[in-house]
Amino acid sequence: MPHDAMREEADPMKHSKPLESLILTIRGHKVMVDADLASLYGVETRTLNQAVKRNANRFPKDFMFRLTSGEKSEVITNCDHLRRLKFAKSLPFAFTEHGAIMAATVLNSPQAVTMSVFVVRAFVRMREHLAANAAILKRLAEIDTSLLQHDAALRDIYRKLLPLLQPPPEPPRRRIGFHSKGKP
Repeated sequence: MPHDAMREEADPMKHSKPLESLILTIRGHKVMVDADLASLYGVETRTLNQAVKRNANRFPKDFMFRLTSGEKSEVITNCDHLRRLKFAKSLPFAFTEHGAIMAATVLNSPQAVTMSVFVVRAFVRMREHLAANAAILKRLAEIDTSLLQHDAALRDIYRKLLPLLQPPPEPPRRRIGFHSKGKP
């Protein structure tokens, strides 16, 4: 197969969904479900899972784990493109970034190797977005604290200026005309 044809097959833009949308958060980890990973690597899910089982020692728990039935139901409910898993007999696997790379090495197909680069880049972009969001949230918290301090200072100034802003009390009015001291 010519090199350009191989590159066209592995073009992530030909997939209907951006890679970042295939990365899910399960058990606090950013992962890809085996069906999505197999699709990206151009193999059947069964083929991917067989290669993983043959090389089980390369996939420790921090690289890959099997979803529970509850997690499977949640994934199917929240991800329209995974509805085909609803009637699957076995529970799907979830691959972390390192597991996705390792899966490409055990598959050893040209498309898997090429796509693994795109998968890694998608995970990296997601981490960069999370880091940027964390920095923005930190800065917003600092601004909020500063504004609260300014509010307190402005309230204090207002309380001190309030008596000065009140009109002076009017002096008692004297009645016009001649008055004797004893009679009104």
